[in-house]
Amino acid sequence: MNQIPDVFKAYDIRGLVDSEITPDFTFATGLAFARFLQQEREPATVVIAQDMRPSSPALADAFSAGVTSTGLDVIRIGLASTDMMYFASGKLGLPGAMFTASHNPAAYNGIKLCFSSARPIGKESGLARIESFVRQGSPIEIRSVGVETKRNMLDEYVDHLLSLVNLDSIRPLTIVVDAGNGMAGHTAPAIFARLNCTLIPMYFELDGNFPNHEANPIDPANLRDLQKAVKKHKADLGLAFDGDADRCFLVDENGVAINPSDLTSLIAQRELIRHPGSTIIYNLISSRAVLEVIEENGGVGLRSRVGHSYIKAMMAESGAIFGGEHSGHFYFKEFWRADSGALAALHAIAALGESKKSISKIMAPYQRYVSSGEINSTVKDAESALSHVEESFAGKAGVDIDHLDGLSVIGNTWWFNLRPSNTEPLLRLNVEAKTAAAMTKLRDEVLSLIRG
Repeated sequence: MNQIPDVFKAYDIRGLVDSEITPDFTFATGLAFARFLQQEREPATVVIAQDMRPSSPALADAFSAGVTSTGLDVIRIGLASTDMMYFASGKLGLPGAMFTASHNPAAYNGIKLCFSSARPIGKESGLARIESFVRQGSPIEIRSVGVETKRNMLDEYVDHLLSLVNLDSIRPLTIVVDAGNGMAGHTAPAIFARLNCTLIPMYFELDGNFPNHEANPIDPANLRDLQKAVKKHKADLGLAFDGDADRCFLVDENGVAINPSDLTSLIAQRELIRHPGSTIIYNLISSRAVLEVIEENGGVGLRSRVGHSYIKAMMAESGAIFGGEHSGHFYFKEFWRADSGALAALHAIAALGESKKSISKIMAPYQRYVSSGEINSTVKDAESALSHVEESFAGKAGVDIDHLDGLSVIGNTWWFNLRPSNTEPLLRLNVEAKTAAAMTKLRDEVLSLIRG
């Protein structure tokens, strides 16, 4: 398959169904993944899960045929969230493949791959080799064909989640959950059936065409229905999940969206009570409040590049118990260092249920700065634009500059980060300052430098 499309990304495989992601392509990728696993001396069985997109079953079938044609076995766990696939990989000690395009529109699909025990596979840790095998073509050796079996792991997944957060004594809560027609519509009923909560479901029908709104809660437009429902039902909390339910976003009782950095701070504080002095990881565009909360609670904060493969690798190296990202990804050592939107949600529910306070009051101590959110600018030459911005701030008193991930410029009460997109001619800007006025002034100054 020398003419395969450019669908191998930094962390996964993703592209348009029919024109880019086809059964022929996923069969070839299954072959290539099996060849890669054999070279890596990984276990000879692959866990395969899929989301609710109409194309997922046929694509997963073809991938499974590719894997088993090499002699490796397959366990199909059927419909699952991405973190449920990570759970299966971790519990069974097997490599895994998840068929999903996460929050992308219905026209897309893709594959997330991992080593045994949910260890990530990204471009640098194997995805580039798998891509090369697909392009070269992987020979099928004369051997017995592997066996495909099926296993339902939903109850085991819920058991494990509930073993990690104590929810036995929480007060009764009313919670609205917006599944966005994604996989939370499959997993949330099984979880909430075991909680002292009244569940108000929104868009739980599994529909990969996403008829109500895109399953991408990082876009404020996709939270509006949830915000209205929380106020209408006078709910204690709103939860929004993306298409494969590995990310979770919170809405407070007033219908106000909660910054994922605030949830990172809350979970960090809870985990440090259980594991005093531990290390917590946060990415470099998380709020400065996250490090402050970690250090105030006796923990050690480590700053990471953006992206799950970097955070998971740093967690493995440092022994960190938890990691959080601005994008709604939350990583747990007790969940094989994988990200779980459901587990993050359970921490928020536990904190709320253990307290007489509202979620807005619980979160208030973490809301110390004002952030811009991510702002994209189209540029012809990203490197030139980055250099121009750096030159404008270099040498200013009290300003530090680093290049951990793009360009970070850090002042006493403010910071901003500029990162080039991996796939588009874009620069992504995030700004934070102590006040709204200071944030706005800094944001506008940097944007004028970028856009000229």
